[in-house]
Amino acid sequence: MLKILGKSSSINVRKVLWTCAELQLNYEQEEWGSGFQSTETEAFKALNPNALVPVLLDGDFVLWESNTICRYLATQYQHQQKELLPMSARQKALVEQWMDWQSTELNNSWRYAFMHLVRKSPAYADTAAAANSIEAWNQKMHILDAALAKTAQYITGAEFTLADIVLGLSVNRWLMTPMERPELPAVAAYYQKLSLRPGFQRFGCNGIP
Repeated sequence: MLKILGKSSSINVRKVLWTCAELQLNYEQEEWGSGFQSTETEAFKALNPNALVPVLLDGDFVLWESNTICRYLATQYQHQQKELLPMSARQKALVEQWMDWQSTELNNSWRYAFMHLVRKSPAYADTAAAANSIEAWNQKMHILDAALAKTAQYITGAEFTLADIVLGLSVNRWLMTPMERPELPAVAAYYQKLSLRPGFQRFGCNGIP
Protein backbone atom coordinates (compact mmCIF):
# COMPACT_ATOMS: atom_id res chain seq x y z
CA MET A 1 0.00 0.00 0.00
CA LEU A 2 1.28 3.43 -0.93
CA LYS A 3 1.46 5.96 1.88
CA ILE A 4 1.49 9.72 1.32
CA LEU A 5 2.69 11.99 4.12
CA GLY A 6 1.45 15.55 3.81
CA LYS A 7 -1.52 17.79 4.47
CA SER A 8 -4.24 17.95 1.83
CA SER A 9 -4.16 21.75 1.57
CA SER A 10 -0.54 21.75 0.34
CA ILE A 11 -0.24 22.47 -3.38
CA ASN A 12 2.62 19.97 -3.64
CA VAL A 13 0.72 17.24 -1.83
CA ARG A 14 -2.25 17.83 -4.11
CA LYS A 15 -0.03 17.16 -7.13
CA VAL A 16 0.55 13.66 -5.79
CA LEU A 17 -3.06 13.08 -4.77
CA TRP A 18 -4.34 14.16 -8.20
CA THR A 19 -1.78 11.90 -9.88
CA CYS A 20 -2.98 8.97 -7.78
CA ALA A 21 -6.56 9.77 -8.79
CA GLU A 22 -5.67 9.76 -12.49
CA LEU A 23 -3.85 6.43 -12.12
CA GLN A 24 -6.64 5.00 -9.93
CA LEU A 25 -4.17 4.09 -7.19
CA ASN A 26 -5.09 3.13 -3.67
CA TYR A 27 -3.12 4.81 -0.89
CA GLU A 28 -3.14 5.84 2.72
CA GLN A 29 -2.59 9.48 3.61
CA GLU A 30 -1.29 10.94 6.85
CA GLU A 31 -1.69 14.67 7.48
CA TRP A 32 1.73 16.23 8.12
CA GLY A 33 2.76 19.87 8.07
CA SER A 34 1.64 23.13 9.64
CA GLY A 35 -1.45 22.54 11.76
CA PHE A 36 -0.91 18.77 11.79
CA GLN A 37 1.95 16.45 12.72
CA SER A 38 5.24 18.34 12.76
CA THR A 39 7.77 17.71 10.02
CA GLU A 40 10.55 19.06 12.26
CA THR A 41 10.91 15.81 14.18
CA GLU A 42 13.93 13.56 13.80
CA ALA A 43 11.67 10.74 12.64
CA PHE A 44 10.26 12.80 9.77
CA LYS A 45 13.65 14.25 8.83
CA ALA A 46 14.94 10.72 8.55
CA LEU A 47 12.49 10.39 5.65
CA ASN A 48 13.04 13.86 4.20
CA PRO A 49 15.94 15.91 5.58
CA ASN A 50 14.33 19.05 4.16
CA ALA A 51 11.38 18.63 6.59
CA LEU A 52 8.92 19.28 3.76
CA VAL A 53 5.86 17.48 2.42
CA PRO A 54 5.00 15.41 0.52
CA VAL A 55 6.86 12.20 1.21
CA LEU A 56 5.90 8.97 -0.55
CA LEU A 57 6.39 5.57 1.05
CA ASP A 58 6.10 2.64 -1.35
CA GLY A 59 6.96 -0.31 0.85
CA ASP A 60 10.51 0.37 2.00
CA PHE A 61 11.11 2.88 -0.82
CA VAL A 62 11.07 6.52 0.33
CA LEU A 63 10.79 9.45 -2.07
CA TRP A 64 10.44 13.24 -1.72
CA GLU A 65 10.10 16.19 -4.13
CA SER A 66 6.56 16.38 -5.46
CA ASN A 67 7.28 16.44 -9.20
CA THR A 68 9.67 13.49 -8.82
CA ILE A 69 7.03 11.56 -6.89
CA CYS A 70 4.53 12.18 -9.68
CA ARG A 71 7.04 10.96 -12.28
CA TYR A 72 7.74 7.85 -10.24
CA LEU A 73 4.07 6.99 -9.84
CA ALA A 74 3.34 7.49 -13.54
CA THR A 75 6.29 5.25 -14.46
CA GLN A 76 5.88 2.57 -11.79
CA TYR A 77 2.09 2.32 -12.00
CA GLN A 78 1.26 3.05 -15.61
CA HIS A 79 -2.44 3.10 -16.40
CA GLN A 80 -3.37 1.24 -19.58
CA GLN A 81 -5.58 4.06 -20.85
CA LYS A 82 -3.55 7.00 -19.53
CA GLU A 83 0.06 7.65 -20.45
CA LEU A 84 0.71 10.49 -18.01
CA LEU A 85 4.45 10.35 -18.73
CA PRO A 86 4.94 9.33 -22.39
CA MET A 87 7.33 6.60 -23.44
CA SER A 88 8.55 8.59 -26.45
CA ALA A 89 11.78 10.38 -25.50
CA ARG A 90 10.71 13.63 -27.15
CA GLN A 91 7.19 13.67 -25.76
CA LYS A 92 8.50 12.76 -22.32
CA ALA A 93 11.03 15.58 -22.52
CA LEU A 94 8.28 18.09 -23.34
CA VAL A 95 6.26 16.96 -20.33
CA GLU A 96 9.28 17.19 -18.04
CA GLN A 97 10.25 20.57 -19.53
CA TRP A 98 6.96 22.09 -18.39
CA MET A 99 7.11 20.34 -15.02
CA ASP A 100 10.59 21.78 -14.43
CA TRP A 101 9.44 25.22 -15.60
CA GLN A 102 6.60 25.08 -13.10
CA SER A 103 8.86 24.20 -10.20
CA THR A 104 11.61 26.70 -11.01
CA GLU A 105 10.47 29.65 -13.12
CA LEU A 106 6.77 29.85 -12.27
CA ASN A 107 7.04 29.02 -8.57
CA ASN A 108 9.86 31.49 -8.03
CA SER A 109 7.81 34.27 -9.60
CA TRP A 110 4.78 33.92 -7.32
CA ARG A 111 6.39 33.03 -4.01
CA TYR A 112 6.73 36.55 -2.56
CA ALA A 113 3.30 37.73 -3.73
CA PHE A 114 1.57 34.64 -2.37
CA MET A 115 3.27 34.84 1.01
CA HIS A 116 2.42 38.55 1.20
CA LEU A 117 -1.18 38.46 -0.02
CA VAL A 118 -2.44 35.07 1.16
CA ARG A 119 -0.25 33.88 4.01
CA LYS A 120 0.24 37.43 5.40
CA SER A 121 3.74 36.43 6.48
CA PRO A 122 5.67 39.14 8.36
CA ALA A 123 8.78 38.02 6.50
CA TYR A 124 7.13 39.04 3.22
CA ALA A 125 5.76 42.47 4.19
CA ASP A 126 7.49 44.60 1.53
CA THR A 127 4.70 45.89 -0.74
CA ALA A 128 7.13 46.90 -3.49
CA ALA A 129 8.63 43.41 -3.54
CA ALA A 130 5.12 41.95 -3.64
CA ALA A 131 4.22 44.19 -6.59
CA ASN A 132 7.35 43.04 -8.44
CA SER A 133 6.42 39.43 -7.72
CA ILE A 134 2.90 39.97 -9.08
CA GLU A 135 4.32 41.49 -12.26
CA ALA A 136 6.75 38.58 -12.70
CA TRP A 137 3.98 36.08 -12.00
CA ASN A 138 1.71 37.60 -14.64
CA GLN A 139 4.58 37.63 -17.13
CA LYS A 140 5.09 33.90 -16.61
CA MET A 141 1.37 33.31 -17.05
CA HIS A 142 1.56 35.12 -20.39
CA ILE A 143 4.17 32.53 -21.43
CA LEU A 144 1.81 29.74 -20.43
CA ASP A 145 -1.08 31.39 -22.27
CA ALA A 146 0.95 31.65 -25.49
CA ALA A 147 1.95 27.99 -25.28
CA LEU A 148 -1.64 26.88 -24.67
CA ALA A 149 -2.88 29.01 -27.55
CA LYS A 150 -0.62 26.98 -29.85
CA THR A 151 -1.77 23.57 -28.65
CA ALA A 152 -5.43 24.58 -28.07
CA GLN A 153 -5.63 21.49 -25.85
CA TYR A 154 -3.29 20.50 -23.04
CA ILE A 155 0.18 21.93 -22.55
CA THR A 156 2.04 19.41 -24.72
CA GLY A 157 -0.77 18.66 -27.18
CA ALA A 158 -3.97 16.65 -27.35
CA GLU A 159 -3.24 14.32 -24.43
CA PHE A 160 -3.46 15.08 -20.70
CA THR A 161 -0.13 14.49 -18.92
CA LEU A 162 1.64 15.03 -15.61
CA ALA A 163 2.59 18.51 -16.77
CA ASP A 164 -1.10 19.46 -16.75
CA ILE A 165 -1.43 18.37 -13.13
CA VAL A 166 1.35 20.59 -11.86
CA LEU A 167 0.40 23.49 -14.13
CA GLY A 168 -3.30 23.15 -13.36
CA LEU A 169 -2.63 23.58 -9.66
CA SER A 170 -0.46 26.59 -10.41
CA VAL A 171 -3.24 28.16 -12.49
CA ASN A 172 -5.62 27.58 -9.60
CA ARG A 173 -3.23 29.40 -7.25
CA TRP A 174 -2.95 32.31 -9.70
CA LEU A 175 -6.73 32.62 -9.96
CA MET A 176 -7.33 32.32 -6.21
CA THR A 177 -4.77 34.94 -5.13
CA PRO A 178 -6.38 38.37 -4.53
CA MET A 179 -4.51 40.52 -7.03
CA GLU A 180 -4.89 42.10 -10.47
CA ARG A 181 -4.53 39.65 -13.35
CA PRO A 182 -4.58 40.03 -17.13
CA GLU A 183 -7.24 38.25 -19.15
CA LEU A 184 -5.61 35.18 -20.62
CA PRO A 185 -8.16 33.37 -22.83
CA ALA A 186 -6.10 30.25 -23.50
CA VAL A 187 -5.38 29.81 -19.78
CA ALA A 188 -9.09 30.31 -19.01
CA ALA A 189 -10.13 27.65 -21.54
CA TYR A 190 -7.44 25.30 -20.23
CA TYR A 191 -8.58 25.74 -16.64
CA GLN A 192 -12.18 25.06 -17.62
CA LYS A 193 -11.10 21.86 -19.38
CA LEU A 194 -9.11 20.70 -16.33
CA SER A 195 -12.04 21.51 -14.03
CA LEU A 196 -14.07 18.75 -15.70
CA ARG A 197 -11.68 16.04 -14.55
CA PRO A 198 -12.73 14.12 -11.41
CA GLY A 199 -9.17 14.28 -10.07
CA PHE A 200 -9.17 18.05 -10.31
CA GLN A 201 -12.58 18.28 -8.70
CA ARG A 202 -11.27 16.35 -5.69
CA PHE A 203 -7.81 17.89 -5.36
CA GLY A 204 -7.35 20.74 -7.80
CA CYS A 205 -8.76 23.53 -5.70
CA ASN A 206 -9.31 22.07 -2.24
CA GLY A 207 -12.91 21.22 -3.04
CA ILE A 208 -13.82 24.75 -4.18
CA PRO A 209 -15.85 24.56 -7.42
